Amino acid sequence: KPGSMLRAILLTTWTTLLYSYSGSSTDGFTAIPINSAGTARHSCTVGRNHRRDQASQLIPPPLSLSMVDKTAERVVSDEDFASIKTSANTASPPASFYQLNLACQEAATTAISRGERLLEIEFPPLPSEVLEMDDVSAYDVAKANLRLAVDFAKIFAQRGEKVSILLPDEAERNIAVENFGTDTPYPGIGIESLRRSDPDDDRVFKPEQIFLSLLGGKKGDVTPIEGTDLYIILVASAQELPDVEELHLCNPDVPIVMFNLKLDTLRGDLGVPAFPPKDLQDRFLSRVRPVYYLRTRQYSRSKATPPFVVNYQGCLFRKYPGQYQTLLDIGDGNFRRILSSDLRPGLGEFKAQLVKALQDKGVVEKEGDTLTFLRTGYKTSTWWEEEREAASD
Repeated sequence: KPGSMLRAILLTTWTTLLYSYSGSSTDGFTAIPINSAGTARHSCTVGRNHRRDQASQLIPPPLSLSMVDKTAERVVSDEDFASIKTSANTASPPASFYQLNLACQEAATTAISRGERLLEIEFPPLPSEVLEMDDVSAYDVAKANLRLAVDFAKIFAQRGEKVSILLPDEAERNIAVENFGTDTPYPGIGIESLRRSDPDDDRVFKPEQIFLSLLGGKKGDVTPIEGTDLYIILVASAQELPDVEELHLCNPDVPIVMFNLKLDTLRGDLGVPAFPPKDLQDRFLSRVRPVYYLRTRQYSRSKATPPFVVNYQGCLFRKYPGQYQTLLDIGDGNFRRILSSDLRPGLGEFKAQLVKALQDKGVVEKEGDTLTFLRTGYKTSTWWEEEREAASD
């Protein structure tokens, strides 16, 4: 089919360009430009005018393991932390995936050194031309996230840390290993599963597993992986979030990075029949610290004068320990900072901030309270964005 052929060409081209390596001993990213590093519209001219020899100059030299400490053992002084925070408050979305990867590594390293153990990293893993295709499967996105997670984990492995990338179950882990070609994509990095069967149980017939399957139970148990210094959780759904909590309770000192899980979407499923209850947000998810957060949104707004419809977009951006920035896309990969806040604004509040910026510039008309109410409705936030007594600060 033409659509399938186009999808295959785009995926192959994007993967080749995004994950081309320089051949250096660090196996790092080449510096491949993208449109605003996560805006809803990536450029199709990825890699133009960037030759391999130019990109290889941007690859950092390999770290000497004798000269670095493990991430959790590092200590960032209050003075250095204040300087890092000032810089993060004015940070902009990166111009390439190479820069994005470095920013994620820096933010996670700083957060872990300050005692954070539950971290969230969120950004678009594929260009919108691919994501918006009807026949793009969850496995296409999962493969992209797996490669991105491996590249993110390399800096920690180079420090002598053992990193375990966890898929929800053994079946998904086996698919990921088959697609990647190995369960050890880099020294010190392993691809494992959250739930694992007992390796000493060699029975062919397991009646308890059949019984659990009939009752909707899960196969295997959640057990820590010996020697792991950092966990990275991939492609987990709302049903697997209690397993992540259980892993954290088993070993609370080991950092867990929730990598492109779209937690905002998963939180919306809590409390629905057959899904975990809402108190999972209060006791666990509210403690997850977004250390690198880049979420784009596109909107349309009608007006009484030509062109009658205004399309606009922006992104909510944060690099730990900086503030959350509301950024308006002004075209050509550039953004204008609207507001900054220590607290993450809800999606309704984020949209209202963009609209006010457009109104201040005269792009859209200001409206009365009645029409504004008709546009936004009574509630502009979801339940988990509201103040909840049991939730963590």
